[in-house]
Amino acid sequence: MSVEAKAAKQVIIDEIKERFSNASSVVVVDYLGITVAEADALRKELREAGVQFTVYKNTLVKRAIEGTEYEALGDCLKGSSALAFCSDDPTASARILDKAIKKYKKMAFKGGVLDGAVLDAAQVQALAEIPSREELIARFMGSVKAPISKFVRTLQAVVDNGEEGSADAPETAEAAEA
Repeated sequence: MSVEAKAAKQVIIDEIKERFSNASSVVVVDYLGITVAEADALRKELREAGVQFTVYKNTLVKRAIEGTEYEALGDCLKGSSALAFCSDDPTASARILDKAIKKYKKMAFKGGVLDGAVLDAAQVQALAEIPSREELIARFMGSVKAPISKFVRTLQAVVDNGEEGSADAPETAEAAEA
């Protein structure tokens, strides 16, 4: 192997190491079988969510993670593998890829990494089912707001019934005097 080829591979290995170090989650999928149009649509959706979706040679990824906490991920790097690196929302890549797997019925989870912990395919699937941070916040705010809203509606009903009762009260008082 020439010196130039080794240098080129080392650049790619360094890039992979950097992506692993900057990512809060990494998802590995078997992408075999999707068309170019499907892959482009998937890449666009992932890019909009801040996810880097890349295909690397398995040997280069294995060299990059060799001796790191991610080394166990090398077991799932067989066959066609694509990696989705996400630094913002740790569940975003898994959620988007899960939708694509269900839509195209051609891809499959192989494994992943979440905050330094290596995950198997089942654990990545479980990660995909966790709602986004924004959705969790909205659910929490809705549950906090619900009792207050119910209390306000109850008070409003009492006020409305009180007004109806006070309008009826003179009629009943007059009827009682007569």
